Amino acid sequence: MNSKNFLITIVGPTAIGKTALSIQLSKHFKSDIISCDSRQFYKEMTIGTAVPEEKELAAAKHHFIQNRSIFEDYNVGEFERDTLTKLDELFLENPIQIMVGGSGLYVDAVLKGLNYFPKVDLKIRQQLTLELEEEGLEFLQKKLKELDIETYNTITIDNPKRVIRALEICIGTGTPYSTFKNKPKTPRNFTSIKIGLNTDREIIYTRINKRVDSMIENGLLKEAKNLHQNKDLNALQTVGYRELFSFFDGDFTKEFAISEIKKNTRRFAKRQLTWFKKDKETVWFDYQTDVNTIISKISDKINAF
Repeated sequence: MNSKNFLITIVGPTAIGKTALSIQLSKHFKSDIISCDSRQFYKEMTIGTAVPEEKELAAAKHHFIQNRSIFEDYNVGEFERDTLTKLDELFLENPIQIMVGGSGLYVDAVLKGLNYFPKVDLKIRQQLTLELEEEGLEFLQKKLKELDIETYNTITIDNPKRVIRALEICIGTGTPYSTFKNKPKTPRNFTSIKIGLNTDREIIYTRINKRVDSMIENGLLKEAKNLHQNKDLNALQTVGYRELFSFFDGDFTKEFAISEIKKNTRRFAKRQLTWFKKDKETVWFDYQTDVNTIISKISDKINAF
């Protein structure tokens, strides 16, 4: 670890104010901002992903916002690689940089690294899915037990997706899935400082409800309607779009679709907090905390190295 470089990461539930804080910190530390939101990558999705407004984007230099198309395959491993490459460039200009976002897996990928698995032929997964339908989960469990007893004994064996994922690696590489796990990860050339924003759950839920209402007022229905024909794309399997697609398909009323967006976003926020609370090194602040208090805490941590 290179303690001369610092990555300040801002996490917390959706609608808590992470973007506003990141811009304030960016101005203070004269740094760029790495966006770590797995849906803000896509240029076709603006309103429903709460992409920062133009004035916010103009206030600080942002990276990885609307730089991909929904028609491109893009995953967390590629994001990890792209972000580390970008950080190497940015640290040459300023040893303090900022990352902000609510996608826990993507945050962990950058800060800690992920296990890497080789790409395998998609036909293998398709065949395994067919076997699941025709033969049942027990058939696949038995196959996994034969090919990789270690994974069979450690994964959630009743989860079909986990079983199929392990099997496709075993079959596609000829090597047990377990051998690809827990390999040494690429060392990071920065020290991580993690800041969390939070508040009472009812306040979070109220902010979420207001944000959804604002999205609807600002044209989310039109945006979703334009994407409806591509509703099966992976990038569109997300809250805010999925519910409106059901409305367009005649399964939901408009009012029910909007209420479902609010409900599912509240559930998402709860999952976000559960994920981020697992990291005991995160320093948490109420969302209304004065920015100078947060800057002082960050500066103390930097000066300690």
